[in-house]
Amino acid sequence: MAKDINLEKVVTPGQLVRKRFLRNKLAIVGVFILLGMFLFSFVGPVFSPYGEYTMFYFTAEGEEFSSEDTKGYDPAGSGVTIANKQFPSRTHLLGTDKDGRDIFTRLMYGGRISLTIGFVVVFFQITLGVTLGGIAGYFGGKVDNLIMRLVDVIYCLPTLPIMLIISSLLIAYSIPQTQKIYWLTLVMGLMGWASVARLVRGQILSLREQEFMVATEATGIHPIKRIVKHLVPNVMPQLIVVATMGMGSVILTEAAYSYLGIGVPFPFASWGNMVNVVSDTIILREYIFMWLPPGLCILVTVLGFNFVGDGLRDAFDPKMKR
Repeated sequence: MAKDINLEKVVTPGQLVRKRFLRNKLAIVGVFILLGMFLFSFVGPVFSPYGEYTMFYFTAEGEEFSSEDTKGYDPAGSGVTIANKQFPSRTHLLGTDKDGRDIFTRLMYGGRISLTIGFVVVFFQITLGVTLGGIAGYFGGKVDNLIMRLVDVIYCLPTLPIMLIISSLLIAYSIPQTQKIYWLTLVMGLMGWASVARLVRGQILSLREQEFMVATEATGIHPIKRIVKHLVPNVMPQLIVVATMGMGSVILTEAAYSYLGIGVPFPFASWGNMVNVVSDTIILREYIFMWLPPGLCILVTVLGFNFVGDGLRDAFDPKMKR
């Protein structure tokens, strides 16, 4: 007598993670927030009629024109004044800043720089942390001891004073403004890889004695290939969560440095140095439109990364219900 055999559909780990993630409503909200901010920052400037550094002037008759139309022209003469601190209007949706530049346009360019710095810094931290953490966890012994002491040294270094010293050195040696952004990114990356290395080392210490790693050693696979092909993929879920959560932290750190005047230099725009205008008490009190939009962009973007990071952490957790 034939019997019906019900075969349960096999669900792969990737499908299970995706199902858990899509079930998290806040994570989906975070994805839409980040998608919107990326489109705003990287696609928005293409449709803006203004440039990042364009200043706007008013003639004595009240007619407005941009700095691109005044090459070699002295705006202080002939009754022409810089149209700075202009309130929001149809021409300038968020007004102009204290230098007469369109705030809405600079908000888009500022998001481009802030998000790019976040991605580059996190990529640098993950790459360096995985490399050194993997070597320390796999080989152990003196190599592990040396790398972990280096991690302890990195943890002990005061980041803010180091940034102040480097900023002073860059000014003293007249380093071009464009290169200061690269120095900022490099220093932030060098100061943040230690936590990733410690995480990777701990995970690899627990994985290297598993049966599949004993099998790779018995088959004579080169140690580097064992680390790259067998150990690191097993640490990737934790690294994805760390990278996602770290993006928000890096954006906040860059904003804090730029607010203090040691981050993204003038005239380049970032959300941090746009918020820096609150150091002027008059602007803080009477020109809210100059500092509130970049502050909201920082808040919303960091919330988006945190929502996505929380969703990924829950999705990769094997203790979660199916």
